[in-house]
Amino acid sequence: MKLWLKISLGLFAILIVFIGKTLYNAGAFKAIEPHFNGVIAEVNGFTGAEDITIDDSKGLALISSNNFRDASKRGAIFLLNLKEANPKPINLTDKLGFDFHPHGISLYKSIDGQKRLFVVNHRQKGNYIEVFDFTDSTLNHLESISSSLFVSPNDVTAVGEHAFYVTNDHDEPKSSWRDKKDLLQVPMGNVCYYDGQRAKIVADGFLYANGITPSLDGRQIFVAATSGRKIKVYDRDFSTGKLTESDEIMIDGADNIELDEYGHLWVGCHPKLLAFLGHSKDHSKLSPSEIKKIMYRGKGDFTVESIYLNDGKPVSGSSVGAVWGDKLLIGTVFENKILVATIKK
Repeated sequence: MKLWLKISLGLFAILIVFIGKTLYNAGAFKAIEPHFNGVIAEVNGFTGAEDITIDDSKGLALISSNNFRDASKRGAIFLLNLKEANPKPINLTDKLGFDFHPHGISLYKSIDGQKRLFVVNHRQKGNYIEVFDFTDSTLNHLESISSSLFVSPNDVTAVGEHAFYVTNDHDEPKSSWRDKKDLLQVPMGNVCYYDGQRAKIVADGFLYANGITPSLDGRQIFVAATSGRKIKVYDRDFSTGKLTESDEIMIDGADNIELDEYGHLWVGCHPKLLAFLGHSKDHSKLSPSEIKKIMYRGKGDFTVESIYLNDGKPVSGSSVGAVWGDKLLIGTVFENKILVATIKK
């Protein structure tokens, strides 16, 4: 066989393997068998409820709502009182005096009981972390924090009144070149740590860094790599913010991560990433939604359970699952509603 033919066949074989791996990672071959043991209710009034966090002590859900298909539309943070039989969303940011397009959010509670909400905000001119005082029914804006390292921020998790970690799903602004690197599965995501004065990169090499949360004791940080099909676990240095990778949890299409009162992780997932990509461009194209629960006990010791899975109806593109008691709130990137699912015990 001629050398050029051998080389051509070899390159073709490599291409086939690469395409197969890409399709597998994107969930193209995954069978969808919808399931949920409970009752579902819908709450309307949102445009892309991408992230949800809950004040466990009060049963108050804070919902980040933004139109990710139209950057000209203003976003909002909504409040939902889960103690009410039929809760209605209340806009807490309708009087903000600046450009507001929220993404990931994080609620921090200080030792003295004060609560602060940290919000990723994609302003028309730059990315910011907005910090608010939260007092059960109001948000009072305190400060706007920016850094040249906040290139493509996705989610934030607060670890102090002025300190936080933020994920960049990419380390460069959106462009056609970045899209090509995504297709080639080039790791571009990272994690920044802001100590109250300056930001620095503390972890990188992610295939789409997305949701981030600390453990209940703050000793570990969990980071979702959506395209990488895993959640990376890091040990955290309290004094410097340094992260040291210690473990990883394989999971398909992980988006945002929330903790319940027991420290279990609840993860909004895109089980078919290619379907989600199609849904992001065309609302009529459905994308399955899944919420998984992870009981993490230590390195190599964890269980992953699928709690909710649908075929794209009644909502597509789940990005978060937040729990309060027997209530599971399911948010999405693009839909105009959230699901309030009551889990049967």
